[in-house]
This record gives sequence, C-alpha cells and structure tokens, in this order.
Amino acid sequence: MSLDQQPPSARPSAGSGHDSAPGSGADAGAAWSIRQGGPWTHRDLAANGARFHIAELGSGPLVLLVHGWPEYWWAWRHQLTALAEAGYRAVALDLRGIGGSDRTPRGYDPGNLALDITGVIRSLGEQRAHLVGHASGGTLAWVAAVMRPSVIQSLTVVSAAHPRDLRRALLTDRRQFAAFEHVLGFQRPWIPERRLVADDAALVGRYLEQWTGPNVLDETAVHAYRQAIQIPSTAHCSIEPYRWLLRSLARPDGIQFARRMKKPITAPTLHVQGASDPVLLSHTALGGGEYVAAPYRWRLLPGVGHFPHEEAPEEFTAELLDWVGRHKA
Repeated sequence: MSLDQQPPSARPSAGSGHDSAPGSGADAGAAWSIRQGGPWTHRDLAANGARFHIAELGSGPLVLLVHGWPEYWWAWRHQLTALAEAGYRAVALDLRGIGGSDRTPRGYDPGNLALDITGVIRSLGEQRAHLVGHASGGTLAWVAAVMRPSVIQSLTVVSAAHPRDLRRALLTDRRQFAAFEHVLGFQRPWIPERRLVADDAALVGRYLEQWTGPNVLDETAVHAYRQAIQIPSTAHCSIEPYRWLLRSLARPDGIQFARRMKKPITAPTLHVQGASDPVLLSHTALGGGEYVAAPYRWRLLPGVGHFPHEEAPEEFTAELLDWVGRHKA
C-alpha cells in the first residue's frame, strides 16, 4: 500500500518538523513527521517497481545508508551530517514498507529488497556507491554485494552476520535461536502486528531498551521509532522479511538463496559488531570474512549493543569515514 492510498489522517506529516519529537522538551505538542527537519533534503524516487523516500545531504561520492528494524532513515542522522562534512553525498533510505516508502503487497524476500537498494543507487544517477547497512539492512547489504557486485564500491555491515552464517546459527545454535525470540513471535499471523502497535507501540520501546548497551537511545529516538511503526501497514510490512527468513529455511527458495550467497564478495568490507549485542550474537557475526575476496576488517565494539551507529555515533562514524576514505577510488 502506498502512503498516498491512506486516508490523510493516517499519513505521516510531510512537514519539515524538527529533529525532535512531541513530548520531548520545547517541541512538546508539535506534529510528528517521518520527514524530520534538518540540514538534509527529503525526496521520493522510483526504483524496482516502487517509490522510495530518501533523505540526502552533501555532494561527492555516494554513501547509501540502509536502516534495520525497527528503525527508519532517521537512524543515520549522525552519519548524514558527518559524511556530508567529509565530502560525501550521504543518502539515507527508507526500505520498502517502512517510513515514507511504498507499502507493497509483496516483494519482501532478500533478493527483491536488495534489488531495491541497487535500484535506488541507479535512480540517484550513480553507477557505484559505498553501501552501509544495519541489522536487516546489513543482511541486504551482503545480498546486494553478491547480486550486483559492480554497483558496490565498498561495504560496511553493522550488527548483521553473513546470511549463510545466520542460517547456520539458526539451525544449530540454541543461543542464537533464543536471541531471535522476537523473530519467532513474528511468525504468527496478524497477532504480532497488533502487539507491535498496541499501547502506542510500547513493545517497540521495550525492544529498543533491551537491545542497547549502557548508552541507551534517548527519549526522542525511542519516541520516533514508536511513532514510525504505527504508520498504517508498517508493522506488517516491516516483519515480512523475518517471516521469509524462518519459513524459507527448509523451502527450496531458501536453500537456493543460501547457495547463491556462497559467491565471494568483491567489495572491501568493514564488519562492525557490538560486543554486547543481545540480538545478533558476536560469535554468530564473526567469520564473515570467509565470504569476502577483498580487504576485510572486523571491528568489535566493547559495551555496545545492537545499534552501534546510535549508541556510539562518534566511534562508529570514525570507523566508517576511515573505511570509505580508504576505498574512494
């Protein structure tokens, strides 16, 4: 479902807003908007049969930032400004079914979602990009680098194991399987969607609190993600990739996907993992370099949970800037 098909009262505001949320400080009572204001520019573009919302800032080599769950483009607000100041064209994307992008009835398998990403790169008028992905967005970054290697100049994967390592862990590692308890809950029809939006998306707030390390997300960020999941159809669309993940483990399409992911990745790859991540365990993520036939760097951040780009933005951004700077050519 496109946002344009929703009644006006259900749509996120298109106003510029502020980089804050109602109920937080001086902006209490202001209308919340998916297009939070800031130095960036918001616009929509078409790719792979859908419409995608992006926020962009700066000029230079393209760095495309892809969020994970339950976030949206705003997760990269720290990196957007830092990358632009360093001479890059920084673009944060809302994935299909999330934020300001289209809610389509299908297309939530990893192959199609990865083609969304590479299609956005081409729609931006670029032949190549430095691709950065967090969590589910990191999984898609791995996939995009396999499916369209010529488009990916460098790869930065955050809190995401290589898909073959994740598949192996879900089939053989009880600890990782237990850490994906929320994903197991997503497999039921309709009930998960209702739970996610109930009580002003209180469950999403609890997930965000439980999944961080000592540097918890601030109230403004938590409020924003709770608001975003309540946009009609978002709860459903955003968990469809997780349904595919578990249901495909024994299906021919899942087995074929795993085989395809054996192909070596030719993009230089930075792999960042929080040592205190309770969702994607560090030993599951470790070993991604086995699939990279290019320079590979593993960075384990002590005391950081599932959201390194928000829990330790300065440390993470320094790593990112160093990596893309090394692989500009």
